[in-house]
Amino acid sequence: MKITLAVLMLCACAQGALAAGPECRTIESTSGRLACYDAASPPRIQKPAAIESDASRPPYKDPFIAEDARTTSKLKGICRGC
Repeated sequence: MKITLAVLMLCACAQGALAAGPECRTIESTSGRLACYDAASPPRIQKPAAIESDASRPPYKDPFIAEDARTTSKLKGICRGC
């Protein structure tokens, strides 16, 4: 039982050692260190921003504006002080 527990603990500790990234802090030259960090985490590709004034798309029409106006007009006819 003790041997099984020891093997499991060894495997658990070994996974952390295998997952360790490159040691970029130990590189002396600035450009070399920067290249190491760039290789370790490459930059993300940014998606192009949506163009708001695209002529192929119709302008946005909020469907709740008309509903809100109807609800407001109905509520103004209710006597709340009676």
